[in-house]
Amino acid sequence: MVTLKDMIDVMPTVRSSQWGADVQVLRLCYSSREVTPDSGSVFFALKGETVDGHQYIEQAREAGAVGIVAETAAPEPCDFPWVQVRDSREALARAAAAVQAHPSKGLRVAGVTGTNGKTTVAFLLHYLLKRVQHYAGMLGTVHYDVGSEYRKATHTTPESVEIQSLLAEMRDAGCRSAVMEVSSHALSQHRVDSVLFDAGIFTNFTQDHLDYHKTMDAYFEAKALLGELLVNQGGKKKPVFVINKDDGYGQRLIRRFKDRVDVVTYGMGVGCDFRATRIAADVNGTRFELEAKGRTFMVRLPLIGRYNVYNVLSVLAATKAMGLNLRESVQHLEEAPQVPGRLEAIDHIGGFKVYVDYAHTPDALENVLKILRDLSPRRLICVFGCGGNRDREKRKLMGMASRNHADVSVVTSDNPRNEDPEAIINDIGAAFGTDYYVKYVDRREAIRRAIAMALPGDIVVVAGKGHEAEQQFATETVPFDDRDEVFKALQVLDLNPRRAGGRPR
Repeated sequence: MVTLKDMIDVMPTVRSSQWGADVQVLRLCYSSREVTPDSGSVFFALKGETVDGHQYIEQAREAGAVGIVAETAAPEPCDFPWVQVRDSREALARAAAAVQAHPSKGLRVAGVTGTNGKTTVAFLLHYLLKRVQHYAGMLGTVHYDVGSEYRKATHTTPESVEIQSLLAEMRDAGCRSAVMEVSSHALSQHRVDSVLFDAGIFTNFTQDHLDYHKTMDAYFEAKALLGELLVNQGGKKKPVFVINKDDGYGQRLIRRFKDRVDVVTYGMGVGCDFRATRIAADVNGTRFELEAKGRTFMVRLPLIGRYNVYNVLSVLAATKAMGLNLRESVQHLEEAPQVPGRLEAIDHIGGFKVYVDYAHTPDALENVLKILRDLSPRRLICVFGCGGNRDREKRKLMGMASRNHADVSVVTSDNPRNEDPEAIINDIGAAFGTDYYVKYVDRREAIRRAIAMALPGDIVVVAGKGHEAEQQFATETVPFDDRDEVFKALQVLDLNPRRAGGRPR
């Protein structure tokens, strides 16, 4: 049983009313709508980008909250349990771990951060863990695995209350380990503060999320917080920080943390702890030679792309910290599954290739197009857009990536949200100047037109949404899956489409 006093002891408390310190806490809420009578709910007032939870304290009290945690002082006089803290989000993370009896203490946990590659790294590491341990948890963009079942992901990294609850479910289901994607938003908002990591993985760093972080420096410092957590988490674990040494920002992290935590580097350059050489790839997969810890391994995986070599290197570099055998992990990678929406192939009999990919940043799109260009297509056709209410600067950069590396650019809507879809497309179109590109505001039509224009030897890539199953507009969110739309477009042409691996949709 956790009492209000137990919570006060672990939170960054400024002051608290002693009244009700022995009140039993059963539930932590950060929305007043979640508070119900007789539920033992403590309400945490969080400051958001557009909404301040402090405005809903009275509603939470009226709904039956047994205590309030806020960054403001209690009113005078106060005959109600009220805890003032310096940061409500930090307090929530600590309290959530306490309520769930610190589940990460009993799990080996890996956290993956970086602009691109988080989902693939988490997915592959989770796969390797399950091959050996049978039960392993995962929190990520595609789905959650709590050991007993898979669930639809609500966020890349959920709020701290959900994280600790999900980790507790994993522990109770018999999982010995867990992998989680750790977004920059989650790090800056203290969502993973009380997770005890065995491994932190940094993939790379390029422009994204400037609508939230405002500057690249602020965005990078948010990513660097994962390293600070590893350094300061305490406890019996001896965490490892796995860092991409070929990335310029990765080198900054190495310099910052090499004397403070165990750092393991990976890349293709000389001096990396885990180094890939002699890379070869074709439409069926990739192979490379791994040099690690004085040993050499031949790695084969059914994934294409140079960036997937980096992803696999980071996974293998984390194996020891996660309790895996390196040689066995290399062997298991030969049968690695397709990562949903990450260069996911839709097979058919039309003589051209079709891939769906999540690439939604300039760097990611450029990397995907370079990879597909290396497969020597007759033409490379790229369908893409940019999301609304997000960093506008990257729209022209996305357009430049497609203009420079694709033969045909089909510019369309992504998730327009509250913006005019055609205005977003025009922002992208500024990159083309007098160069030709195709414009269809309706994403479904854009996909069907791109598939219809493809000839034998061509490659079509539909980029931006990957595994996502909906499209967001100003007044509604509608079901929409690029993979389904590609499948339907191929069906119209009687091309007998099948998902990679032969499984029909």
